Amino acid sequence: MISNLVKDQVRAISQRVGSVAARTGLTPDAATILGLLINCGVAAVIAGGNLQLGGVLLLIAAPFDMLDGAIARATGKASKFGAFLDSTLDRYSECVLLFGLLWHVMHTPENQTMRALLCFAAVTGSLLVSYNRARAEALGFDNEVGLFARPERVVALGAFLIFGWLDAILWILAVLAHLTSMQRIVHVWRTDRANRNPPPPAELIRFPRLRAIRGMRQHGSRKISQKR
Repeated sequence: MISNLVKDQVRAISQRVGSVAARTGLTPDAATILGLLINCGVAAVIAGGNLQLGGVLLLIAAPFDMLDGAIARATGKASKFGAFLDSTLDRYSECVLLFGLLWHVMHTPENQTMRALLCFAAVTGSLLVSYNRARAEALGFDNEVGLFARPERVVALGAFLIFGWLDAILWILAVLAHLTSMQRIVHVWRTDRANRNPPPPAELIRFPRLRAIRGMRQHGSRKISQKR
């Protein structure tokens, strides 16, 4: 993911902001809910047709996605429920933003059908990307790979709306979200395949005769077991 390249720098900044916000008495869960409410306001602006202002507000609101985690670390109030609530409301935030975009599209006659279908594809792709990671991690796989995770989608949406490139961002979200989902599926498949078929020990690779001897022994043991 592109966001991984700047993750440490962004986390350091958000940690300082989180420490300041924690002194105001704002709790991590309250920050999570506040982030959703802000995104609802941004969605309303987009639905009203003011795409440029909506894009600016979206980029301003984006750091709130990390604020709750920063407050939790600063106050020592991190919890499993807080992480669950954060992930769940993140999905609501993204859906409500795209619903605002869909509302605008449905009230604009230009390319209405195509844009509506792209909004649908963007929503399903975004949800699948998140589900891929959650399901993989529940099975014990690390699955943060992929080109277009949520931070990239939010920043791209805000930036393209500012310039009024509506059709372009709809195509990008629809295509790259599903591409990212496929990347995560392939990653889990490869990881699972590697775990089920581990590479041979290093000494067998370095000493071919030892590998042949071990193979003969295994073959002989199979014959003995068959005779029994």
